[in-house]
Amino acid sequence: MTELQRLLQAYDAYRAAGRMCALASVVAVAGSAYRRPGARMLVTEDGQLTGAISGGCLEGDARQRARRTILQGRPTIITYDSTDPDDDLQFGSALGCQGVVQILLEPLDYQNPANPMELLRCWANEAEAPGVFATVYSWEGAGTEVQVGQRLLLMAEGKVAGTLSAESEGYEAVLADAWITLAAGQPASRSYAVGGGIMRVSLELLRPPVRITVYGAGNDVQPLVRLAAGLGWRVRVVDGRPAQAQPARFPDAEQVQVLPLEQVKEALYDGSIALLMTHNFYYDLEVLRHLLPTPVPYIGLLGPRKKYERLLADLEQDFPDAAARLAGRLYSPIGLNLGAETPEEIALSIVAEIQAVLASRPAGFLRDSPDPIHLPYQADRPLALQGQVNAVCGI
Repeated sequence: MTELQRLLQAYDAYRAAGRMCALASVVAVAGSAYRRPGARMLVTEDGQLTGAISGGCLEGDARQRARRTILQGRPTIITYDSTDPDDDLQFGSALGCQGVVQILLEPLDYQNPANPMELLRCWANEAEAPGVFATVYSWEGAGTEVQVGQRLLLMAEGKVAGTLSAESEGYEAVLADAWITLAAGQPASRSYAVGGGIMRVSLELLRPPVRITVYGAGNDVQPLVRLAAGLGWRVRVVDGRPAQAQPARFPDAEQVQVLPLEQVKEALYDGSIALLMTHNFYYDLEVLRHLLPTPVPYIGLLGPRKKYERLLADLEQDFPDAAARLAGRLYSPIGLNLGAETPEEIALSIVAEIQAVLASRPAGFLRDSPDPIHLPYQADRPLALQGQVNAVCGI
């Protein structure tokens, strides 16, 4: 289950129980921070938390402020600044991160079909492609109807929803930057001169769950399905053996399908990445034939390197350019070099490799990497340190 799915589940439970709640969202960061824009946490009127906006240091303070936000009935922005490590460790929130984190706190109106959680549900229900969630989190000045907490949601095929109406000042500029964010694949913060002041907007990139088709329904696939589903990935299991391809054996899979070898070539490619774990040479060969012309970005093949060499030799009899067409997307032997031996360890190495490939990361030790842990956060001007507070660490 993804973090968003957990939040929506909790939101529905709170609404059904009549418990008022607030949403805490990371909307901007500068320097180092544990969570990035888009991290969210629900806080009920009695202080129950779902989700996280930090590694635990901010939750206690944000909980108290969120409960006050519910009582006040209006959104507020708070800023945690740990750029001076000595002052922060002695007087502040004890983050130790040497960065700035801005949190938008807003009460949720269950009667509003366009509140932020309902907008996120709207995207999640159609989450087949990335989207952009633009949030107005700061307003400096006067003379505009734009309000903190208004949003624009850009979804697949250009569908737009939200509370920032097309007649609002700055709407066209925000929509244009949402398209730019979608194309760049990176979150950003943008400022706009609107009316008599400056409007700041967080542009969050929404990514759909990873979709995997596992060809093979052996016992070694079971821990992989559990692990992948635990990350919120959507997993389909396919096998030609009816006795193995049983939903009861893979309760965490989205779908379990019996697909005889002779029907593989007729299967429609659904956009998912592929794992070949059948332990059957001829079934793997037929799947490779099927996947060769598709745009699948990752094909993982279980087994020794010699197995792939033999499969490739057979494949090249019909497709002489098979090696070139598979280059950069066929991974064999599958998985990262973690010294994995058990099915559970092998599942970990496979899932970790998929994550690294999809994130375009080298998968080495972070301690040896000269690059930032997170994707760069693009901001067109320094953060305005409004609502700055000294929080007591909640740990």
